[in-house]
Amino acid sequence: MVRIAVIGIGGWGKNHVRVLNELDALAALCDANRERMQLYSKKYRVPGYESVDSLLKKEELDGVTICTPASTHFAIASKVLGEGLNTFVEKPMTTTSSDGESLIEMARKARKILTVGFIERFNPSISDLKKMFAEGRLGAPILLEFHRENRRGDVLDVGIVKDASVHDIDTARWLFGEEPRVVFARVGNVKSDNEDFAAIMMGFSEQRTAFITTNWVTPARVRTLEAVFENGVVNIDFVSQQTQVHEEDGTRMPRLVVQEPLMLELKEYLTAIEEKRQPLVRGEDGLMVTRIAEAVLASSRSGTPIFMKQ
Repeated sequence: MVRIAVIGIGGWGKNHVRVLNELDALAALCDANRERMQLYSKKYRVPGYESVDSLLKKEELDGVTICTPASTHFAIASKVLGEGLNTFVEKPMTTTSSDGESLIEMARKARKILTVGFIERFNPSISDLKKMFAEGRLGAPILLEFHRENRRGDVLDVGIVKDASVHDIDTARWLFGEEPRVVFARVGNVKSDNEDFAAIMMGFSEQRTAFITTNWVTPARVRTLEAVFENGVVNIDFVSQQTQVHEEDGTRMPRLVVQEPLMLELKEYLTAIEEKRQPLVRGEDGLMVTRIAEAVLASSRSGTPIFMKQ
């Protein structure tokens, strides 16, 4: 049985605790907030710790998931990998690409898994779209247009690009199966100190293009993708997991089983540990997405496109 500890049980971390408990893999949890730690420790009947050092010293673990603020990811992941444990880091893996490079090297030396929380790869509607790309029924893919919008009042240690846009950056590169060649963007802030809206264009080979619009201003919660192919258009709602496929002979709605993406994501992590293999999302994916996010911010500052190294 795989034993996993969750580090950081705030907003999203509590979902990791719930899912890992359902998977019989929750061994311990850790949070600097003592009251919250004690509450969840009692609820799930597992040991709770206020410090990562105490957790790592006292528990025999196979791995951890890190759900703390982004600015702490590198320090905590470094400590965990230093103890020879498999490591799942919520997005962004690190706030800088240089830190990402360091984590990948640590994982390589420790021969342990380093994976990142790009949950949309595990959304059934996106998995189905990936199959459509492979089958070629709709012809060559041309455009991807993402909208990820909702009002966000929390004070975060990173802006919207590294917190939210990274989901769609990763999804675009995964669907197209390659890295972007050029990035052009405009970002700004209207309600917070960090950027809270972003309009991003990523250019891939053979004229393939992804447009990503993200903001924390819109009152309504929107999570959509439109994929344009030579012979059709696919519309996806990430939240409802509904898909519409528009072709010349009409519109169809594939019947997909609604599943919780986080459940699928953490199952993949556990299976990769058990089978001693690399997971679907690798540390290199986290590094590349951070590099692209850095290019997005650089493009906005300079007002010019940023050409990515191939």
